[in-house]
This record gives sequence, structure tokens and C-alpha cells, in this order.
Amino acid sequence: MQYMLMIYEDETLYGPDKDNGLLQEMVGRHMAFVQELGPARIGGAGLKGTRTATTLREAGGSRTVHDGPFAESREQLGGFYLIDVPDLDAAIAIARKVPLAPGGSVEIRPLLAGE
Repeated sequence: MQYMLMIYEDETLYGPDKDNGLLQEMVGRHMAFVQELGPARIGGAGLKGTRTATTLREAGGSRTVHDGPFAESREQLGGFYLIDVPDLDAAIAIARKVPLAPGGSVEIRPLLAGE
């Protein structure tokens, strides 16, 4: 079954500088994690910050384009992994190993196509 593991963290922890020590550490941890996942990993990527987001909203039959993320929150979607594993328990076991900044979370969602 295919699952998406969505990583939510407070992007302000990383700051605006790509040379930030925490960011560099996290990138290294994710690179190692990708190697550990092996063939269970179908895809995934980190995302640029929410200031680069564009949202399309539908309301009353029309669609409008807005700068910024869909929702304001203290955690932002920072990246994802797409995995193929036997069941939810296996997906949870992998999600427990996803590198996270303090206070981060991983949302585990099955794909409709993976059924």
C-alpha cells in the first residue's frame, strides 16, 4: 500500500540562511534516512518556504489565485516522502524514523491509488 508521509515543522527554526547549522544537520539526516528507506521509498522532496507558496481557492464557482499558503498555522508542510509498504503499521514504523526538528510532526496518509 502506498502512503504519503508529510513533514510539518516550524520553518522559522531554520531561518532565512541556507547555511543555518540546523538546516544543514537536518539535510544530512534526511539524506541518511533516504538511504535507510531503500526500495520502500517511491519519491519525496523538501519544499521551499511558505513565502514561495501560491494557493488557488474555489469559492462560488470561481477560482482565484493568492500568494501564500492555504492556511496560517504554527507548523508548515516542509516536505514529504512517498512510500510503498505492506500496511499502516509499517508506514508508522517508518514515520517514527523521519528526521524532525523539535516540535515537528509527520502526517501519514494512504493514497487512493495504493488500494
